[in-house]
Amino acid sequence: MRGLLRALPLAIFSANLLAAPPSAEPKQKPFTEAQRKWWAFQPVTNPAVPAVKTSGWVRNEIDSFVLAKLEEKGIAPNPAADKVTLLRRAYFTVTGLPPTPEEVQAFLSDTSPDAWAKVVNRLLESKHYGERWGRHWLDLARYADSEGFKADETRPNVWRYRDYVIRSLNADKPYNRFVQEQIAGDELFPGNADALVATGFNRHFPDESNAANIAQRRQELLNDITDVVGSTMMAMTYGCARCHDHKFDPILHKDYYRLQAFFANTRIEDEAHLVSAARRAGFEAKQKVWEEKTAGIRQQIDAVIQPRYKQRFEERMSRFPEEIQAVLRMEPAKRNPFEWQMYQKAKTQVTFTEEEIAAALKGTEKSRYLELRRQLAQFDHLKPAPLPIAQTMIDESRSAPPTHVLSVGNHEAKMYEVQPGFLSILDPAEAAVEAVEGINSTGRRAALARWLSGDSNPLTTRVIVNRIWHYHFGQGIVGSPSDFGAMGERPANRELLDWLTHTFVHTDKWSMKAMHRRILMSNAFQQSSAHREEAAEKDPNNKYVWRYNRRRLEGEAIRDSMLHTAGVLNGKMYGPGVFPPLPPGMTTRGGWKKDEDVEDTRRRSVYTFVRRNTRYPMFEAFDMPDTHEPCARRNLTTSSTQALELMNSEQVLGWARDLAKRASNDAGMSRESKIERAYKLAYSRQPSAAETRSAAAFLDRQTGIVQDPQVAFTDFCHMLLNSNEFVFIN
Repeated sequence: MRGLLRALPLAIFSANLLAAPPSAEPKQKPFTEAQRKWWAFQPVTNPAVPAVKTSGWVRNEIDSFVLAKLEEKGIAPNPAADKVTLLRRAYFTVTGLPPTPEEVQAFLSDTSPDAWAKVVNRLLESKHYGERWGRHWLDLARYADSEGFKADETRPNVWRYRDYVIRSLNADKPYNRFVQEQIAGDELFPGNADALVATGFNRHFPDESNAANIAQRRQELLNDITDVVGSTMMAMTYGCARCHDHKFDPILHKDYYRLQAFFANTRIEDEAHLVSAARRAGFEAKQKVWEEKTAGIRQQIDAVIQPRYKQRFEERMSRFPEEIQAVLRMEPAKRNPFEWQMYQKAKTQVTFTEEEIAAALKGTEKSRYLELRRQLAQFDHLKPAPLPIAQTMIDESRSAPPTHVLSVGNHEAKMYEVQPGFLSILDPAEAAVEAVEGINSTGRRAALARWLSGDSNPLTTRVIVNRIWHYHFGQGIVGSPSDFGAMGERPANRELLDWLTHTFVHTDKWSMKAMHRRILMSNAFQQSSAHREEAAEKDPNNKYVWRYNRRRLEGEAIRDSMLHTAGVLNGKMYGPGVFPPLPPGMTTRGGWKKDEDVEDTRRRSVYTFVRRNTRYPMFEAFDMPDTHEPCARRNLTTSSTQALELMNSEQVLGWARDLAKRASNDAGMSRESKIERAYKLAYSRQPSAAETRSAAAFLDRQTGIVQDPQVAFTDFCHMLLNSNEFVFIN
């Protein structure tokens, strides 16, 4: 009996799934007054800057809002951090790198009233700013250089999106434009190569590219895009409404598919050309010359290849359902919009390169083919260099397939049809969509991009301002950066969030650098991280910012800081992902380049190739997120694997050797001078007398063990790189 009862829910679910879903839209329950008054859905206001009792602490408006809340709670703010701590904090949060000893000394020596402002401005103009803050955005975009799933194939040109993000942030591209380009760059800014690359934001889904069930694959990709746009841009958990009305937030079942309808006509475009028409015409002219000169040889190659190609084509076709086979064989003019979607997603599985077919040739066929390829190679000097291409998402045509609400999210259980639209509680009407003249697109994504980046949208602007605050302080004003709903955290200081958001849009004109500058110039940011028991009793989680949150750096920033401190960081920017060495015996599905140039392996971590199913070991130990989904807030764990990674890694030991050489590179240096130099490089400060004595005693003992003073000094530098002071933002 008990087993029967356990089986009943599954049986009921199965019966509901098999039953014919309703074809008409059910009557919607009205939103409650509490839902309509939810803080995140209210228009952004411009609160008056509050008066405070301790006005001498206030440097700018941020401090007034912070201090007003602290005074309300009976908490005093912390005193200011010392200058070295403050400088390192700013360098780490803005650039992800520590300051050099020379930069520290310059700041300590500058007694002018604008000394700090000069540091802030210099950091925001640094090329490293885009690399640091680009990494944050890539977490949200679930960026990776591979597909995921079993094969985890490489996406050879997706790195252009990563470079687009870094360049956009360094140029301080207004955030509304940044959003527009990523949602609908091809529709809103046709002919703009950067905007086309930006649409790769919707290309970063994990994809089982060899799936036989094409309709299901399409639905899964659309679900991913819908979920990510909802959480990243609006901090709304749209995914909870895929199968039914959201259980906690006013997101209707149909709202999920209204948002999805904006993307219903999109398709993968992995060969998007990025050059001007004139340059492309020049390429085609050269290509035509090569084709004319090689026509005879290529015809002979085709004669060898084609029989094998047709054989493999039919073998691969047999794995598809009959309806997909029919679509692939269908005359193009007869395909409807949905069939075009099926065709685009299936054709890559029945399209083979010449190299793939040639690999199966044997005997005389193989010999004949290789001889013809040698003849063809004699004309390589006529062949133009390949044009740059990007991996993006574009519309298939000017007509979109219909979007239906799906019963329990099942793509085979279609209910009533919906049109593109926004959150019903904010705007219940269908979105106004206009096709874009001159391009083969519906204009749907352009309508969404305009709404997301509109001044009146209360979600998008609050979300990005809260994210900026989160990355500076370690927690947002809203502690759940991608969930502004009922199950997320409430804003600790709503007035501050609204003032910052209003200022971001109306005063700073969507400039993220201006928002950084306001935060960095505040006393709230410049507080000490010291713990005070009486304050912690009233605000144990520091929601009201009575101190600065001390926290560990991410794995990428730890690695970059070690390279920088050791003096071997390669500052080269942009380009395809690089492949630092893997630990001995480690393998990856999809491959890992083993003969990488040593200099390239020392580039910043943001350029490290991201293999979706095999996170780079050092980054994984320090909580690199799973790139199958967006990450708004990284975990900060403490585990033995982190200590073991830093102690036992051959790379870290190598950087310790480099640091030891750098700290003792002047002839005639005393041991104490070397110790002091190492401390300045690693910690940006001089060692205390006790630290110098302790280091000297260690070097004496260690030299007796290893019988080499320089090896002992390397071990000392290794300890510096392993310490909490090195891997924490204080």
